[in-house]
Amino acid sequence: MASPDSAVPGSKTFEPYIPSETRIPEFTVRSVLTGTILGMVFGASSLYLVLKVGLTVSASIPVAVISLALFRALSKLGIRDATILENNIAQTAGSAGESIAFGIGVTMPAILILGFELELMRVMLVAILGGLLGILMMIPLRRALIVKEHGVLKYPEGTACAAVLTAGASVESRAAASPAARADMAAAEAAGLGSSAGGKVIFTGFGVGLLYKTINIAFKGWKDIPSKVFGSSFQGGSVGIEISPELLGVGYIIGPRIAAIMCAGGVLAYLVLIPMIAFFGGTLGAPLPPGRTLISGMDPDQIREAYILYIGAGAVAAGGIISVIRSLPTIWHGLRAGLGDFRAAQRDRGPSSGAAVGRTDRDLSMKFVGIGLVLLMLAIVLAPSLHMNVLGAILIVIFGFLFVTVSSRLTGEIGSSSNPISGMTIATLLLTCLIFLVIGWTGGTYYVTALSVGAIVCIASSNGGTTSQDLKTGFLVGGTPKLQQYAILFGALASALVLGPILLVLNNTATVYVPIAQVAPGLHTDAAKLTGTSKLTGPQASGDAATYKVWFKTDELGGPAGKYFVNDRGEAVWYVDPGINGTHTKRPDGSEVRKFAAPKATLVSYIIKGILSRDLPWSLVLLGVFIAVTLEMSGIPSLAFAVGVYLPLSTSAPIFVGGLVRWLVDRKKRHQLKDSDLDEHQLAAESDKSPGVLLSSGYIAGGAIAGIFIAISAGLLSGFDTKLNNWANANNPFFGGANADALSVVPFLVLTGFLYFVAREKLLSAPKR
Repeated sequence: MASPDSAVPGSKTFEPYIPSETRIPEFTVRSVLTGTILGMVFGASSLYLVLKVGLTVSASIPVAVISLALFRALSKLGIRDATILENNIAQTAGSAGESIAFGIGVTMPAILILGFELELMRVMLVAILGGLLGILMMIPLRRALIVKEHGVLKYPEGTACAAVLTAGASVESRAAASPAARADMAAAEAAGLGSSAGGKVIFTGFGVGLLYKTINIAFKGWKDIPSKVFGSSFQGGSVGIEISPELLGVGYIIGPRIAAIMCAGGVLAYLVLIPMIAFFGGTLGAPLPPGRTLISGMDPDQIREAYILYIGAGAVAAGGIISVIRSLPTIWHGLRAGLGDFRAAQRDRGPSSGAAVGRTDRDLSMKFVGIGLVLLMLAIVLAPSLHMNVLGAILIVIFGFLFVTVSSRLTGEIGSSSNPISGMTIATLLLTCLIFLVIGWTGGTYYVTALSVGAIVCIASSNGGTTSQDLKTGFLVGGTPKLQQYAILFGALASALVLGPILLVLNNTATVYVPIAQVAPGLHTDAAKLTGTSKLTGPQASGDAATYKVWFKTDELGGPAGKYFVNDRGEAVWYVDPGINGTHTKRPDGSEVRKFAAPKATLVSYIIKGILSRDLPWSLVLLGVFIAVTLEMSGIPSLAFAVGVYLPLSTSAPIFVGGLVRWLVDRKKRHQLKDSDLDEHQLAAESDKSPGVLLSSGYIAGGAIAGIFIAISAGLLSGFDTKLNNWANANNPFFGGANADALSVVPFLVLTGFLYFVAREKLLSAPKR
């Protein structure tokens, strides 16, 4: 018997895997908890990733595969295997972490660049309010987008996730499957998507990434960024590569084209722009602003910090704006269609609101959604840390509904990984700041208000798209929408509560207290106007136990904007260089600190500061703008290139290596399937489900989780870390000495070779089509 959802355009005979009238376990404690915990893990790894390179990868398929493998393993111990609907609930609850992490990492670190504190309450409120707002705003669109346009909106990643769930369905689920679903089971197994194999690959990648990163960083097994600075014949030129498993995995997943374009941006910065600045500026007898020391005395990293970051930020801003302009027809189409979908959904819901509906067509009530939205908006207005006002709240409602609608529809058309959430965030910030500028709201507190608007809309848009993708997966497998909506609300809330503290810990453990003589000698302010006090924390706290007044400096007059510790006489004593977007990588005792670049958060801060204060080195910013324009005129996507200009070349280089491995594997696959009738999109879909993608997902999760724990432990155990570093420099040839740069590449080559052979192995054994 067909389900009530079968009467949809383009698919009148559609029946989900589990029919609507069939009842099997679905919303269970273990499924929700499993998904929530996995969501926290992938949310944490995604946050780490977005702080390093400004992007994340979808967590839905990895969470689904791990859930399948975990419950299948437990079934061998006599515990009941999970049904396909339980696994669907797990992946739904687990998917929210990644989308919230992206929104937090893209926006909230900007507060540090704007000269304010990264407060825990502010971060958690933005994460919770944005995450829940996106889910609630998407719920009224489900019938229109998922049901009525089934066969029109493909939801590529949601459909792929459903394929993974059906391929790994339990015996109980197979027995309850619809006749049409049973006919597809054999084909799915032949495609190699079973949960057992996929789970082993991801767990293997996780273990390898975790072990590799721990030995490399925590135990100083080998140098983590081998590099080469060229001599006088090419002054200022340098190359390097951060040999990390998570960046290698990112490169494999995003593919060779974007990876190569991103790395090309790094090549321009490190092998063209920095050498040019060193060549032309090396003879100057005075510092060239915004630099504060002679260019002749700067190394490549110092030149990057003083000049290239502004050029890169200008390029990223221009690339983001160009992407928005290019997407305007699509956004306009999505908005018009989405509003039509919303009106149609309300018409359909009205006359049948009292009628009994099938299990697969039950949503949370509009009363629940309406009350939830009202409460969220009240919380946004009343939360003191957001510095919100009524106009800001109205803008959140308008932009939130606009971009949640657009995001949900675009996810159906191009998938969540290609969804231009960054562009929507840029558009929100531009319009918000322009409105504030017209009104005359240009003071420092309005920086926070504008950022809060952009951050909440960014997270809402991201989570709205993720919710629609999850509901598509549920539609295909026969899940209950209402239960999925409960699951993602719970998963989003849990992830939001965890990601805020993680962000602060990552920032605090990499914070450096810089003596004021090194950055702004003689800087002072009126101490009587300062109310907040603080002490040094972390490894430097033992050397100075004094309590200082805190000064948040928002201009560049006399010294860089940021946070300062000031004595009772108003004299600045310490400049607090943050762990995110900070520039000082060594503490006064010489110990190394690993900073986070957060490139898109820098873009956010420059948009806010550039419009509301116009206090930027515009010559450098405009150089970046016209680099992006030149690339667009040449037919090259400028945003990925611009991110490469902003990031260190050492960060984009391993991404390029991962993309190269993907190119080699895909080249083999194309040759293998040359006699098939698959088009380019179908070949790409096959590649996206390959063992290489699953192993790369494990690399990312394992490496990123290890990085988080290492960052925390390095701050807590700084003495041990310094002693181990000194010992490795003296005794480990892979870490210190003349040959360390060359030798440290060897473990990375082993890691890369393992990825290639795992990805290629299944291809060689795959049946010809």
